[in-house]
Amino acid sequence: MKRNTGFYLITAAALAAGVTTATAQSAADLGKSLTPLGAEKAGNAAGTIPAWEGGITQPPAGYNSGDHHPDPFANDKISATINAANAEQYADNLTEGHKALLARYASTYKMPVYPTHRSASAPQDIYDATKANVRSAKLADGGNGVAGASRGAPFPLPKNGQEVIWNHLLRYRGLGGLRKVGQVAPTRTGDYTLVQLEEKFLWNYHQPGAATESVDNVMGYFEQKVTAPARLAGTILMVHETIDQVKESRRAWVYNTGQRRVRRAPQVAYDNPGTASDGMRTSDQLDMFNGGIDRYDWKLVGKKEVYVPYNSYKLHSDSLKVADIVTPMHINQEHSRYELHRVWVVEATLKEGKRHIYAKRRFYVDEDSWGVLVVDQYDNRGRLWRVSEGHGINYYDILSFWSTLEVHMDLLSGRYLAYGLDNENEMYDFSYQSKPGDYTPAALRRRGRR
Repeated sequence: MKRNTGFYLITAAALAAGVTTATAQSAADLGKSLTPLGAEKAGNAAGTIPAWEGGITQPPAGYNSGDHHPDPFANDKISATINAANAEQYADNLTEGHKALLARYASTYKMPVYPTHRSASAPQDIYDATKANVRSAKLADGGNGVAGASRGAPFPLPKNGQEVIWNHLLRYRGLGGLRKVGQVAPTRTGDYTLVQLEEKFLWNYHQPGAATESVDNVMGYFEQKVTAPARLAGTILMVHETIDQVKESRRAWVYNTGQRRVRRAPQVAYDNPGTASDGMRTSDQLDMFNGGIDRYDWKLVGKKEVYVPYNSYKLHSDSLKVADIVTPMHINQEHSRYELHRVWVVEATLKEGKRHIYAKRRFYVDEDSWGVLVVDQYDNRGRLWRVSEGHGINYYDILSFWSTLEVHMDLLSGRYLAYGLDNENEMYDFSYQSKPGDYTPAALRRRGRR
């Protein structure tokens, strides 16, 4: 029998790099050997990653809706601190981005490691929909869209990189809500202006009975209003986030306070600068990655055990102020938390003839929630340029693991952007109700003129 030499070489290379390849699974394994969203239910052989036992399924005693979320793991002790001096000892479980940060900021950057808690969970109806998606969901338009999926993760048994990134794009984040968060882009010396944002969102795809064929190609609606500083206040961005952005590009509008007019905003996409970000992130870096996937070739590298930001309730706490978190070069790592988790590794390489400031991106995607936790971004000269982290928590009032703070760090300039600072703001209101009719240009015009 003729051997498939290429297969053995690829498998050997993956194992040498500490990356495992997926084994054959079926829908019957979901909820058994696999979690309902498709992760390996068992822990690892070393015992450093525990088995998934359902995640957090209810708020802790004393929690009231609208509060900042108390830390269910507040009594945990640091098990290790990774720094420049001992980074080599942990190298097999570090991303290239974290290795670079430890080297770049050798005297200040560190990674406090805590015991791993697989806290991610979702409602039962999302689990049920995810299981049904195994039989019906498929990639459409060359992978630029999804068909036959309903409410849950479309591809809990992913076969390629496109399917993994679609699981991130369509992961469950509640039905909708309202939040008030801060964003800063400090100078190298740590000076910053706090930009305050009020955001409303409605996840069309997750509504009861929704499916990719019934939502008019719109996965969700989003509105972002700048409320401070005064020179930016009143500007409003509104987005209809389409599923297949090649078939139909994102619908976006901006209300400009100076002109008192609503204008289409086709520039809110791909590598155009993000709102009030001082050029420190692209439009498609919001939520770690969003928008069209058509400019890249997506390669599923495999699964790996990596130290990633997780259960970051400290960074979410109302006992901290923004000034406690924002420091020169990077956030105050004293308040960060890293755990060892299994992640899917997906590499995106810019297609020939396509344009983007990032020629390559490597995504580390949480197996338990499908959220992107870390991204390494390379420039067109092949240099590691920016490293992004999604510091997530389980919002246990809606059973969704989602980032509370995104940090996008520029290794070349020594600056960063921190988005999602909610410590001194009112908490997320997941009970806030809106409808598609609230996200029209006419409705935006009325709100802008109030």
